[in-house]
Amino acid sequence: MKTAKGRERARRARWSFGDRLAAAGGVRVSPVCLGWVGRASLISEAYDAGINFFFLTADMHWPLYEAARRGLRDLLRRGGGVRDEIVVGVASYVQQPEFCHVPFREVVSAVPGLGSIDVTIAGGSYGGEFLVRLAQYKAHRLPGGGPHRVPGVRATGASFHDRAAALLALNHGLVDVAFARYNADHPGADDDLFAGLLPRDARPKSLLFNFNSTRGYVGEARFRELGLSADHWHPALPDYYRFALRRPEIDGILCGLRDGKELDALAAALRAGPVSDDEAAYMRDLAALSAGRRELA
Repeated sequence: MKTAKGRERARRARWSFGDRLAAAGGVRVSPVCLGWVGRASLISEAYDAGINFFFLTADMHWPLYEAARRGLRDLLRRGGGVRDEIVVGVASYVQQPEFCHVPFREVVSAVPGLGSIDVTIAGGSYGGEFLVRLAQYKAHRLPGGGPHRVPGVRATGASFHDRAAALLALNHGLVDVAFARYNADHPGADDDLFAGLLPRDARPKSLLFNFNSTRGYVGEARFRELGLSADHWHPALPDYYRFALRRPEIDGILCGLRDGKELDALAAALRAGPVSDDEAAYMRDLAALSAGRRELA
């Protein structure tokens, strides 16, 4: 008989771009949220492959998302109900309460055909300031309009580097979609986030998406510099998404992709399912070795 953990892993092994996860406000999103892209046409390619969740920034790293904005514009030009099929999340990193709505309206103006934002995200949230910003972000959904209203908002999100704040938000359902960092190079969430999360049936439903999943990846040249031989497993970049997805607490991943080859590789990684516990331990050791935190055995 499979344990609950075993059943969860089996479910994750069947993940695909076309799967949908339910959040608040009737929002249904793919387990992959696509952010920056290497070329605009990749947005349409991702949509055609089944991805419907897209991430933009309203301020920080604005130039890096130019191709994503153009890609969304091109996708929306198809018409035919595409706007109703996609979910667009936009993050702002500005903390002053009086500026917590204007950047989102500027994104709507910058992407012809967008018309609205589905999820407004408090980017880079920490501790107490997050609670102050949260009140402003809840105001984005005020009925009947108002000075802080943002067109179309159905859900509230936040991205966290402060995992204690993420834990608070998830256990108390303060946001509908949370983004937190977990990877082979920074696996601290094992102890200070995942270990403290209440069981899913004991806490309000919030989706948790991972970001920076591929931190800790060791490229070909660095792998050789470390003196590792062909007898050692050399994890490919997509294996690091599999590393993150081995945690049943993680519902999906936020990622950036350069081209169609990387899109196909990510699809294959989802089909392959999570890495094993032994593989995950090896990947953590490899990241630590590359960073100089341990010596080669």
